[in-house]
Amino acid sequence: MAKRDYYEVLGVDKGASKDEIKKAYRKIAIKFHPDKNPDDNEAEEKFKEAAEAYEVLSNDEKRQRYDRFGHQGVGGAGGGFGGGGMNMDDIFSQFGDIFGGGGGSPFDSFFGGGGGGGRRTRKGTNLRIKLKLNLQEIANGVEKKIKVNRLVVDPETKFGTCGTCNGSGQVRKVMNTMLGQMMSTSTCPACGGTGQTVSSRAPGTDSSGMKRQEEVISIKIPAGVSEGMQLSMSGKGNEVAGGVPGDLLIVVEEQQDDTLKRDGNNVIYDLHVSFIDAALGTHMEVPTINGKVKIKIEPGTQSGKILRLRGKGIKDIEGYSTGDQLIHVNVWTPKTLTKDERLKLESMRDSENFQPDPSKGDKSFFENMKEFFGA
Repeated sequence: MAKRDYYEVLGVDKGASKDEIKKAYRKIAIKFHPDKNPDDNEAEEKFKEAAEAYEVLSNDEKRQRYDRFGHQGVGGAGGGFGGGGMNMDDIFSQFGDIFGGGGGSPFDSFFGGGGGGGRRTRKGTNLRIKLKLNLQEIANGVEKKIKVNRLVVDPETKFGTCGTCNGSGQVRKVMNTMLGQMMSTSTCPACGGTGQTVSSRAPGTDSSGMKRQEEVISIKIPAGVSEGMQLSMSGKGNEVAGGVPGDLLIVVEEQQDDTLKRDGNNVIYDLHVSFIDAALGTHMEVPTINGKVKIKIEPGTQSGKILRLRGKGIKDIEGYSTGDQLIHVNVWTPKTLTKDERLKLESMRDSENFQPDPSKGDKSFFENMKEFFGA
């Protein structure tokens, strides 16, 4: 099932301010919150959908990528990328603060929770890696296996109930004021709000029972990504004791190709043709992203002419279209000549056919560029 547009999910237009987006999300999340709709799978899906939309549209960088590339730009097309992998713990830990609640359910103040007791869900830190891709991998999409060094909870680590907060994740303090006694609640400093502490751990782990572990992760890169684009895999970052793992952020780096140059979704190739081949016409092989193809050079081809190979460029990241390969023809003028070659050319110097005489149908280089790039 295709994802809905994030602006449509939140019921805002594309020019909506951050405050408008926040208010819209708050309204939808309250309506479909699981506490208000117990055992209602449809409401839970709408709740998650709204959180995913808010995760992207509330972040300037993600919103910019989404506006330009759609769901693919923020990794929302499946395969473990982006907000689509969010679970309830992710949502409560990331966005609970905008509802004014604390602790286990960030909506306690709306649903009679009395100020939000309960444990706080923590999230591990994100990991960021750079992934180099060549032009063929960018054009066609690719699956890469990479090694990631991440923090994980050692399986031998044992946890017990926190003695400071008795497992609640919060501590309460009574203060005497001129208005009488008042009670304040804060995150437990001993357990960080998880309600548990390490009771035993294996050698080589840190005080939280964590260790570094190398893991091979398979990443599916969609076709059409570009330099600097960031994809994310939910839950593949560092783990945290008593919480949910962070995310793995993948930043795309384009490797320059020796012969083909990328221009948006088009691919550019400079073809050098001899003076004789340009005059007489010929067939030549040119490289493309997916191998060589043969093209025809028409007799009388002028330097600066642009040939188009349709569909031989890069697939749009949204998958709606594919760019072309544009071949810039450069007629090569010999720099050195033998005596015999010079005499032959001298004999044709005054020939009528060798005099420059551009017709109205012969477009200049700049006119060709305007035509091909829609300037």
